[in-house]
Amino acid sequence: MTKVSRRQRQAEETLAYELHGNLYLNITYHCTLRCAFCPKFQGSWEVQNYDLLLTREPTADEVLAAVGDPARYKEIVFCGLGEPTLRLDTLLAVAEALKGKGAKHIRINTDGLASLVYGRDVTPELARWVDSVSISLTAQDEETYDRHTRSKRPGAYAAMLDFARAAKSAGIAVTLTAINGLEGVDIAACEDIARELGVKFRRRELDVVG
Repeated sequence: MTKVSRRQRQAEETLAYELHGNLYLNITYHCTLRCAFCPKFQGSWEVQNYDLLLTREPTADEVLAAVGDPARYKEIVFCGLGEPTLRLDTLLAVAEALKGKGAKHIRINTDGLASLVYGRDVTPELARWVDSVSISLTAQDEETYDRHTRSKRPGAYAAMLDFARAAKSAGIAVTLTAINGLEGVDIAACEDIARELGVKFRRRELDVVG
């Protein structure tokens, strides 16, 4: 078996991958949460046959080079198997450059904890370049949320809901998501929360990623 060097591994890492006519950007492997249902905590970094394991944090220039012409895609989505807002400066720099190159729509798939992490409301910064956010509501109450996300940060559930409200107020289109089939999760109650906040809701299915 041929041993792959660290440099070879880095050269082969997936920074951008195409799905459903969109381009997804994989900019970090770090997460705010430790969701038990996440594939990486089950030993897999693969999404739709793309290997998303990173051994380093790519630069903004590297991510932009991986994108090429952003106008080719319906959406550019910051996603991967890490939390993209943990690299807020890089995310904003890439998003600004992509808008300048003709990106039609920029979305972030996020846990909604960026403002909690940075200790300030970051939604006005995001709103300059980001059109929409898909936020992992995960569950209808804090207890169920904490059990599945295994958050290390007290108040994460309330902070996520505050982020959703602030993002909407900043002019960002907001969608909350929850996973059908996850133990104890009441999808109808999750839909009610989205309705009360005046945002969209999307039901995901357990073990279906991408």
